[in-house]
Amino acid sequence: MISSLQLRAARALLRWSAKDLSEASGIGTATIQRMEVMEGIPSGNIKTFQGLQKAFEIAGIDFVGSPEINPGVQLDTKKHQAYLDSLK
Repeated sequence: MISSLQLRAARALLRWSAKDLSEASGIGTATIQRMEVMEGIPSGNIKTFQGLQKAFEIAGIDFVGSPEINPGVQLDTKKHQAYLDSLK
């Protein structure tokens, strides 16, 4: 699971719009926006969380802490560069 804080922070690090994340994850833009405005761990289907987390991890995001205690994200610049190179 990821928290709404981690979701917003990961998008900000990647400079992704909700539409960009939607395209990368296959999750609808409205669902992403709804999850981002919730506090803590948003309600949703486990497959939705897995799809979002996988899209972020492929793009180089590492999730740190836990959604309940010290939630955070960091960008692995090597993974991110490999992701960018794969788009060319």
